[in-house]
Amino acid sequence: MAKNEKQFVEEITPMEVDFPQWYTDVITKTDLVDYAPIKGFMVIKPYGYALWETIQEFLDKKYKETGHKNVYFPLLIPESLLNKEAEHVEGFAPEVAWVTHGGHKKLEERLCIRPTSETIICTMYAKWLKSYRDLPYLYNQWCSVVRWEKTTRPFLRTSEFLWQEGHTLHETADEAEAETVQQLKAYQALCEEVLAMPVISGQKSESEKFAGGERTYTIEAMMKDGKALQSGTSHFLGQHFTKAFDITFSDREGKLAHPYHTSWGASTRLIGGLVMTHSDNRGLVLPPRIAPTQVVILPIAAQKGNVMEKVDETYSTLKSQGIKVEVDDRDNYSTGWKFNEWEMKGVPVRIEVGPKDIENNQAMVFRRDTLKKESYALDTLTDKISGLLDTIQKDMYNKAKNFMDENTTVVGNMDEFNTMLDEKPGFAKAMWCGDAECEAQIKEETSATIRCMPFTKEELGHTKCFHCGKDAKDMVIVGKSY
Repeated sequence: MAKNEKQFVEEITPMEVDFPQWYTDVITKTDLVDYAPIKGFMVIKPYGYALWETIQEFLDKKYKETGHKNVYFPLLIPESLLNKEAEHVEGFAPEVAWVTHGGHKKLEERLCIRPTSETIICTMYAKWLKSYRDLPYLYNQWCSVVRWEKTTRPFLRTSEFLWQEGHTLHETADEAEAETVQQLKAYQALCEEVLAMPVISGQKSESEKFAGGERTYTIEAMMKDGKALQSGTSHFLGQHFTKAFDITFSDREGKLAHPYHTSWGASTRLIGGLVMTHSDNRGLVLPPRIAPTQVVILPIAAQKGNVMEKVDETYSTLKSQGIKVEVDDRDNYSTGWKFNEWEMKGVPVRIEVGPKDIENNQAMVFRRDTLKKESYALDTLTDKISGLLDTIQKDMYNKAKNFMDENTTVVGNMDEFNTMLDEKPGFAKAMWCGDAECEAQIKEETSATIRCMPFTKEELGHTKCFHCGKDAKDMVIVGKSY
């Protein structure tokens, strides 16, 4: 390793030494994010925001394909509206930020900065909805929300974060249930097809469900330290909010009825999940479908021979194929420094072209995910890059899936669970009695939580609850989480 490469790598704390510091080093030193002057808030820099834009594009297309439309509701919510649904306000009250003055004048009623938008949206739905012919309402908004967190970490948990929140109304419970599942599948597709991040989908327990909802569905991903990251949730809210906010419509028999309600959301937390699923001690490792730059071309000894002519030709051809490509022809940085910078930024493919390469009719191609370099014939270089990017995408998903599988353990009792937590942190597959008190004791004793009751069930060879020993009712995924 060259001296400058060694210095570059040492800028990042090894994840084996201090995983939280490794994460902080990666996201800050690769220019994804910076800390704002207000504690708990973040500034998303262009490279980080480009990741969010790709997430937005994928989900927005999914929503529009299924008839959803984007809307925007106010940032501020009157306290009286927040208090209309007791369970909901109780769930969010500790995190609410309040506006008490407009200019120098004290407001007659406090206004909360939205922690989520059910209350303001339901208020407007009650005003708009008249007949079953108006349904379904298939609306989504892209916005930021504020939840005043005590402990924060950029992307993973911040006092303000960007997200989308969908809020739909349906004539029947079955239609609302189908909507809830459909959106969870959209999140799963995003994670697995774009972020190359495998997830487990399932239902949250009663204790972990959304405040005011009937059922919450979730996707859970495993990070490189074995912890779970809740990566998207979809809620069947039933008629809780529609009754609380007096949302009614004239049904097919001419009678007043309450519609069925769903909400669903995914946020910039996915960027943190992306980092902790794939990255290494050199920096980011980005799957091609999310990478802001998929290919970087580095001319070596650019002023010699026909180097720049070949570089420009390669750039133009790749760009015409829809590949996100850049040329780094800066002459005020050494080649080694540029190698290290693009590796740290996680660009999936680096192409090196120099005079000797042209003489030998070849270019050197470096894969960020495997750190392997091989020569490609110049004549066929551009034809092969698209296929290489597809291969990298698949390989990164399979690597992450294998990691999750290898770090998921079947446990039959608490001794086995505690041993797993000590020796091989990750997910536990276990049987559970379904009792909320038992669930609370698991969390108190181990700091682990029931992440979900997965949709895909397995025969684990156990019939008793792994914690209390009572007859089990369901298979669950258990683990520590962010």
